[in-house]
Amino acid sequence: MGYAELSITSNFTFLTGASHAEEYVVRAADLGLSAIAVTDRNTFAGIVRAHAAAKEVGLRYLVGVRLCFEDGPDILAYPTDRAAYGRLSRLLTLGKRRTTKGKCELYFEDVLDWGEGCVLILTEKFSVRKAKQLQKKLKANVYQGMAPHYDGRDKTRFAAIAKQAEKTGLPLVALGDVLMHVAERRRLADVLSCIREKTTIDKLGRMAQPNAERRLKGEFEMHRLFRHYPEAILNTGRIVEACPFSLDELKYEYPDEITDGQAPDVRLRSLTEEGLVRRYPDGVSLKVRGMVEKELALIAKLDYARYFLTVHDIVAYARSQHILCQGRGSAANSVVCYALGITEASPEMISMVFERFISEVRNEPPDIDVDFEHERREEVIQHIYEKYGRHRAGICSTVVHFRSRAAVRQVGKAMGLSDDVVAALSSQVWGTSSKEIAEERVKAAGLDPTNRRLMQTLQLTREITGFPRHLSQHVGGFVITRGRLDELCPVENAAMADRTIIEWDKDDIDVLGMLKIDVLALGMLSCIRKAFDLLRDWKGQNYTLASVPQEDPAVYDMLCIADSIGVFQVESRAQMNFLPRMRPRTFYDLVIEVAIIRPGPIQGDMVHPFIKRRHGLEPVSFPSKDLEDVLGKTLGVPLFQEQAMQIAVVAAGFSPGEADQLRRALGSFRGPGTVQAFRTRFIEGCLKRGYDPEFANACFRQLEGFSGYGFPESHAASFALLVYVSSWLKCHHPEVFACALLNAQPMGFYAPAQIVRDARAHEVEVRPVCVERSFWDNTLEPRAHGGLALRLGFRQIKGFKEEDGHWLSAARGNGYRSVEAIWRRAGLKRAALTRLAEADAFAAHGLTRRDAVWMVKGLGGEKPLPLFTKHGEGGEDFAADLPLMTIGEQVFEDYVSMRLTLRHHPVELLRPQMGRAVQAGDLRDIPDGSWVEVIGLVITRQRPGTASGVIFLTLEDETGASNVIVWPKTFDANRKVVMSGRLLKIHGKLQREGIVTHIISTRIEDYSHLLDTMGDVESAGGAIDPTYSSADEVKRPIPVKEGGPAGQQRPALKQPRISYGVGARHPREQAKKLFYSRDFH
Repeated sequence: MGYAELSITSNFTFLTGASHAEEYVVRAADLGLSAIAVTDRNTFAGIVRAHAAAKEVGLRYLVGVRLCFEDGPDILAYPTDRAAYGRLSRLLTLGKRRTTKGKCELYFEDVLDWGEGCVLILTEKFSVRKAKQLQKKLKANVYQGMAPHYDGRDKTRFAAIAKQAEKTGLPLVALGDVLMHVAERRRLADVLSCIREKTTIDKLGRMAQPNAERRLKGEFEMHRLFRHYPEAILNTGRIVEACPFSLDELKYEYPDEITDGQAPDVRLRSLTEEGLVRRYPDGVSLKVRGMVEKELALIAKLDYARYFLTVHDIVAYARSQHILCQGRGSAANSVVCYALGITEASPEMISMVFERFISEVRNEPPDIDVDFEHERREEVIQHIYEKYGRHRAGICSTVVHFRSRAAVRQVGKAMGLSDDVVAALSSQVWGTSSKEIAEERVKAAGLDPTNRRLMQTLQLTREITGFPRHLSQHVGGFVITRGRLDELCPVENAAMADRTIIEWDKDDIDVLGMLKIDVLALGMLSCIRKAFDLLRDWKGQNYTLASVPQEDPAVYDMLCIADSIGVFQVESRAQMNFLPRMRPRTFYDLVIEVAIIRPGPIQGDMVHPFIKRRHGLEPVSFPSKDLEDVLGKTLGVPLFQEQAMQIAVVAAGFSPGEADQLRRALGSFRGPGTVQAFRTRFIEGCLKRGYDPEFANACFRQLEGFSGYGFPESHAASFALLVYVSSWLKCHHPEVFACALLNAQPMGFYAPAQIVRDARAHEVEVRPVCVERSFWDNTLEPRAHGGLALRLGFRQIKGFKEEDGHWLSAARGNGYRSVEAIWRRAGLKRAALTRLAEADAFAAHGLTRRDAVWMVKGLGGEKPLPLFTKHGEGGEDFAADLPLMTIGEQVFEDYVSMRLTLRHHPVELLRPQMGRAVQAGDLRDIPDGSWVEVIGLVITRQRPGTASGVIFLTLEDETGASNVIVWPKTFDANRKVVMSGRLLKIHGKLQREGIVTHIISTRIEDYSHLLDTMGDVESAGGAIDPTYSSADEVKRPIPVKEGGPAGQQRPALKQPRISYGVGARHPREQAKKLFYSRDFH
């Protein structure tokens, strides 16, 4: 056997390795190496990628790791069999669980305890005693590694290592100590070192690579380097032969404790039959019975019963704790899961493709995702840990990569660019785009594109983009095993308290066929549960997801006019524009609505044909009678992944298993190129069955569109239920819906300001924050003439702590009546009282904002002294003649303190200074094609990937919202204004389709500075910024991921939180809070 490279550092040794594992594999195959091993520092995070890539090119791959110790030099370890791999994985888990996220604390004694069955290579000179210890304790193959440093002293160094090996009796082995797959990555390796060491390239010094020799080399070069030690080369092959272990040997087993002494299939059938009685009280139809038997038979054949029972166990626990949840996914919309209560959407209403449910060809578990209330999902997660143990349950990781903006900032800093230059460059990047910065964008930033250092920075930014930055935790993908999870993959602590994650992401475990149950958080479920609670408490109405009245015409009337702010899934700009065109009248219309505004159908050019057919503008036709059954419900237009599978079976003659492989390609993270592999097979199959070439090519083009994002009908059906329920709440109980929506923040698409404005537009009375009436949460209050009003809670005050809000309401009793009373009785510090004053929460005491702030500043020390309760702490209060605030200053302070106002809209006050413009509410009366000017606060800013660079803005004024389209040419001319403007004036042409109105912008003016004239930005510590981050793709283009760096954790209250209507705490606890010790010595 020829030379094998056994010491490779990939970029999963974060900020060190300068190449991807896949790049090493391809390069090794090109060089003709016999085998390679990726040996990252104390991690297995990259080994699955290397394993999969090696299988593709037919290269032998060794599992390995570089063990780095706190008390000695590194050791390279390679498991020889499955048992040795398990011990090595547990060794890494041991080191990772000892310390914090991202670190591993190992000692030499650990490898003596856990290293049995591994081939070990000592990377530096070990003492004779330690080397003998390893040989004796582990009875292992121990080698002495030799790696060149390329510093001119390798000859002397090799001789010393060989002499040491003679003393220890260890055979020598050659190592390349590889850091990059090609020499061109040397500069990137240095930049990574700069980022890691927090220095610049000019100060890197000896930490910089002296040359590019740490690249992956071929056998000829390695023979030349080790020409005096030929045995060292030969021993690489001997190690490969001694380590036949492959990741393919990892066998995943489902947990089985949930069977309660019954065989899994028996218990699953029993639970299913119980559920069928509950779901179908009038009896099960023959069709449903047939589906049940078919599903249960395949579940038994493939031994998946444990999987369904595990999901059922998790859902049953959530329901027992009154946590709202709902399943979705291919299997979640099966009859079995419907009977088990995992989902509320009946599979009879959708076209369940059985091979989408479970594929024998795929031979892997079906897909079930379960959404839980986002505020209570942690209870479910901790239940899973408690039930299965942390040694058997863990959350998948997700790899956080460098994207353009972060790459520009990090590389720019490493290259020594000034902060101003780095800021100018990063400001040209939209969101977290991975696209490189073009030369014209450099010029637009006011920089010289010919500057050599600047050009090197941009080149290195392109190279580092896509590199892993660190591991975070998946949004909820749990891996649960029958045996020890830490013998399959190392487990480490997450940044969040009481969370542990495995080192592999969802794609890694997919490659290895491991079970993942997605325990996901969904804000709308929290909102709906809070709304149901409010309906029960205030109106005596009890509802569940299943009992909300169905097919209510008033609900569909509301959606037809796009009155959907806050409604699940259909509140985005694109959905609101599509609703009046779709005009939903049934639940299945909502299923289509959820699925059609997705990149897949849009890229496949399916939206316009569907709408034309729906409204009779184009005849409904089918390519053949056979396809009528497949495409009937969607009027001959394929919209769902399931339909793509059925078309492949019916029209192209795919087997069900082949069709499922096509489905997976359509949703593959590898992108559209994967789908191309099916083109020839599909078109030939269509032609063979009598379809014309035009149909075959057109149909496949549509399927290719799905590769961008093909949405499953099963997911859409589950989401559609939440669309309907949230719409019903908004339609019939707008005050309840608004209150619940505000209390479920942060979530959704719109800021609290827009939620409050929309509630008021629906005749909901919204009352301000008040120290005498408000609680932490927003609440409902009776109105004098009937009905309910919405009282804003302390949670709306920026920077006000939840604990302070609960103390304030708990200690209120019959009222405070003064600032000092709150200070003494509620124990709030002056900083908290100041935030209340700035939010105008003392208006009930007859105090203006400035008067209240003055009163707070006039209090004694930070905390009250109990001995001076009756007579104060010295100094008499005296009135101050403070100037009254203008209405503009009031609105400014409202936005700075609460991000919303119940007073005048800022545009209403500033309109006279911005020239003539049409109000948003009047746009519906202006003829199509007219030239108009509109002004407004920017509340959403989007650039969908399917829109070919078109920007969509939503502006808000005192009468409503204006939809603005910015073409790429206009965007290029106004880039800075579009990306950062808060108050804009748009000149453009009005375009109308039905009731949907857009302004096609031709000129954009930025009036953001006027917002800052309404108040004192410096003293207020903020400005009016109306754009909610989740609706602004410049600020945050994707939903924030859980598991990033943990923020400051709020200390937990020792007693349950005080909610609306609950009295004060126990006097002893109140005393501890209020009567502080003050030391004078």
